[in-house]
Amino acid sequence: MTFDELGLTPEVLKAVAETGYTEPTPIQAQAIPHVLAGKDVLGIAQTGTGKTASFTLPMIDKLSRGRAKARMPRSLILEPTRELAAQVAENFEKYGKYHKLSMALLIGGVSFGDQEKKLDRGVDVLIATPGRLLDHCQRGKVLLTGVQVLVIDEADRMLDMGFIPDIEEICRKIPFTRQTLLFSATMPPEIQRLTENFQHAPERVEVARASSANERIKQAQVKISRRDQKRDALRHIIDTENVKNAIIFCNRKRDVSVLHRSLDKHGYSTGAIHGDLDQSTRMKTLEGFRSGEIRLLVASDVAARGLDIPDVSHVFNFDPPTHAEDYVHRIGRTGRAGKEGAAFTLVTPEDRKYIEAIEKMLDTTIPVHEIGADKEDTDSKAEAEASAPETGEEETEPKSRRRGGRSRKKKTDEAQPAAEASAPEEAEAEKPEPAAEEKPRRTRGGRNRRRDRDDDDDKIVGMGDHVPAFMLREVKLPRRRSTDEEDASAEKETEEA
Repeated sequence: MTFDELGLTPEVLKAVAETGYTEPTPIQAQAIPHVLAGKDVLGIAQTGTGKTASFTLPMIDKLSRGRAKARMPRSLILEPTRELAAQVAENFEKYGKYHKLSMALLIGGVSFGDQEKKLDRGVDVLIATPGRLLDHCQRGKVLLTGVQVLVIDEADRMLDMGFIPDIEEICRKIPFTRQTLLFSATMPPEIQRLTENFQHAPERVEVARASSANERIKQAQVKISRRDQKRDALRHIIDTENVKNAIIFCNRKRDVSVLHRSLDKHGYSTGAIHGDLDQSTRMKTLEGFRSGEIRLLVASDVAARGLDIPDVSHVFNFDPPTHAEDYVHRIGRTGRAGKEGAAFTLVTPEDRKYIEAIEKMLDTTIPVHEIGADKEDTDSKAEAEASAPETGEEETEPKSRRRGGRSRKKKTDEAQPAAEASAPEEAEAEKPEPAAEEKPRRTRGGRNRRRDRDDDDDKIVGMGDHVPAFMLREVKLPRRRSTDEEDASAEKETEEA
């Protein structure tokens, strides 16, 4: 099948031909006719199969007839992240260059004033993240009563990120007669139930089993005994495998920064992207990675969804994702547009539960990749050095107790003859010496803990030496009257009565 058979206008077909595409992907071939017919569509396909073009091409065709009104967009596309929204905007510019369609991009990190100017002129296509769109709605700068087509892209991610209330509020502002399109790589049962609130009798287009990985991607897991060995193992794989460029995923933003600095220190061409960076920095880093200036991109899950970078040769999961569905999105950054790719996941014993969940979801076993004898020797040497202190006699006690323990032991041995000859009172005065060893260390949060002590023989009687000062003050109590005095007082009260 070719694009000419899908019913698109000559202008759209010309723009597609100039991009070099001649045949539609399966999701495009099945979804585009339904969108052109005005039906609701629920599209499920692996990441990297061209879902974005499945709705941008027919939307350009439909919006070519009509005119936009000020502050009233004719179509709305919701995206979970700024990067995805910017990427969809690029698709509209590329495929719609032979149509006079206006477009506005509402994302965070950009001035409200520039976005409001575009809305005031009227736009045919409004691409937005839910939070920034609602901000404009509350300011009265945009009305959604003219929206004819609503697209919720990466639907499962939108719902996972907690956008359900925002999406429901946005849908209440859009006419009920709208056309609604949902596209996603995974579609759990709970997401299926939620689509009933957004769509009316949708056409289900599913070109791959839900939560399945691209068969062109070579998957492997690398077993590591300790987390502190992950960076060494990662560098070893990068040096031994034919890595043209790669995206390295971490679960936490802090780990993204740490790993980026480590790779940069070892001479690798690296960049970092996560949610705490401003939008201009994130877009500049992505552009550097696309152009080849940056070879290794260390990222959080903000880069896991929908980013179209065609020539990524490898994906590394420095940390396995805590949600199994995110694994499909992460490794989907490679093996795109019919190309081969490879994905390696670094796994410690603590990560086993996440790998098991991923294998259960994919209904397959991820093969183990051996990283070679050189790396094993390095690990063995590191383990030997780490365990060396345990063989020395002086290292049997924790470091926090050793220094004071030896000096006190020596002092006690020297003072023993004198202690035996002294009076009991003097012996009692010498006893606080062992008590100093029991003095607890003060830790963060104000709590006293001794993790290096496991004996419970010493018992504390009362409050020991830590009696509060207010309990040591002398308190004068009123003198208690005797029984005779109480009887005399009672008789006196009776006589007065």
